Amino acid sequence: MIVLGDQLDRGLSALDDYDADRDIVWMAENQTEATHVWCHKQRLVLFFAAMRHHRDDLRERGYEVWYHALEADARHDSGRDFAAILTVAINKCAPQRLVMTECGDHRVQTMLAECAESHGLALQVRPDRHFYCSQDAFDEWANGRNTLLLEHFYRSMRRAENILMDEDEPEGGQWNYDKDNRETFGRDGPGELPHVRRFRPDALTRDVIAMVASRFGGHPGHIEPFDLPVTHDEARSALRDFIAHRLPLFGDYQDALWTGRHFAYHSRLSAALNLHLLDPRDCVDAAVAAYRAGHAPLNSVEGYVRQVLGWREFVRGIYWHEMPGYAHRNALRAQLPVPRAFWDGETDMACIHDAMANVLDHGYAHHIQRLMVLGLFALVAGVHPYRFHEWHMAMYLDAIDWASLPNTLGMSQFGDGGLVGTKPYCASGNYINKMSNYCKNCRFHYKHAIGDQACPITTLYWDFLDRNLDAFRDNRRLVFQVKNLEKKREDADFMAALRDRARELKRRIEAQEFL
Repeated sequence: MIVLGDQLDRGLSALDDYDADRDIVWMAENQTEATHVWCHKQRLVLFFAAMRHHRDDLRERGYEVWYHALEADARHDSGRDFAAILTVAINKCAPQRLVMTECGDHRVQTMLAECAESHGLALQVRPDRHFYCSQDAFDEWANGRNTLLLEHFYRSMRRAENILMDEDEPEGGQWNYDKDNRETFGRDGPGELPHVRRFRPDALTRDVIAMVASRFGGHPGHIEPFDLPVTHDEARSALRDFIAHRLPLFGDYQDALWTGRHFAYHSRLSAALNLHLLDPRDCVDAAVAAYRAGHAPLNSVEGYVRQVLGWREFVRGIYWHEMPGYAHRNALRAQLPVPRAFWDGETDMACIHDAMANVLDHGYAHHIQRLMVLGLFALVAGVHPYRFHEWHMAMYLDAIDWASLPNTLGMSQFGDGGLVGTKPYCASGNYINKMSNYCKNCRFHYKHAIGDQACPITTLYWDFLDRNLDAFRDNRRLVFQVKNLEKKREDADFMAALRDRARELKRRIEAQEFL
């Protein structure tokens, strides 16, 4: 019975008919999964520490667990990847079959299927009950539709699960309160924000930290302070903390940015959710209960429910509905590498610098930092969408392939040509200025597109529209942007200067130079 590192669910379907007299649970840390992208050190600590705690929990509950742990010295490994390590276990135990729950990564699922076939073993793949929507149910919803829109899917899920519903109508009369959830922190900033519950590493986690520091010390990110939940009990404590202290204002300020305020009112639960330390039903039920009790307003609760019941389920459905071909899409033919600043945070761009400080320190950034700061810059610069996905997989603690690929290649980089998002999420520096205090403290000017003081985002935004104009002319959601570009194109001198400035910025990205 195979348990993967993102399947730490006590009710995992792979274990349904476990028989102590005949069955063995197999879990493995391995070199390939730690290095196939250049993983953030805290991401490695999170996965390995959570896996080892889950191993011990399984053993305490009577399961026999065959566990392959990485050590500081790679010479002690049984193999580099799942297939090699599993082969060792197969040769020693001679199982009659392999059983697993649906994987979160098409590459790993394929690897395990090929390993089973090479040994002449049947591989039974069971549904993952962690999610509200099964793969078959999503396919049934998606098949035959001309467009796959989140809003349509989200409404169907609300009805199916009877969440925030008044009979067949949405509670409060609206399905979506997104327009109410765009407050900024204003000129004076957010003031004192509620603390985020942090967890002190125990002895087991400290051992993992030491191993990662020794074996993977050259990887990006800061290994300490590591303070994330790594057990089911800790994850539930983190959920209670969010509901009590940050959910009430989450809706109003979910898009707001402020220098050094890296969590604001966000939950910071996505890593625990994606490792299956938390059940999404518990998260949604707790948020709805807070609304029923008058503790949190509807706009905050609906906004959070939409992220968990709507978006999270939607991107998983898209991933398995469209893979494996989805990974190769590149609708805008973008080719640049990920900028150097996305690895080390060194840049004069205040917005990128602050977002990357969060990523390097915590392996985290909330959805606006991801989509409308880091993702925005990569999009308008022309970073290859799959390279951007690989960077996201490396640097974010909550990144699992099913969650990352549609969010990065699709939503953020428009690599799928509009399957996940109906328009590219492009903007000039004016958006950053509106939603944050970054521009006030930046050497670049958000209004300027040309010249040495021009904001790189503003320059590249107009260049992005210019070089992709033919692709965007018929997009009804880009009508105003296209019209504004056409006005700018009437000024030949401006456009020549813009293209020169953009060309130099892209050259610097290509050469991995300082921005």
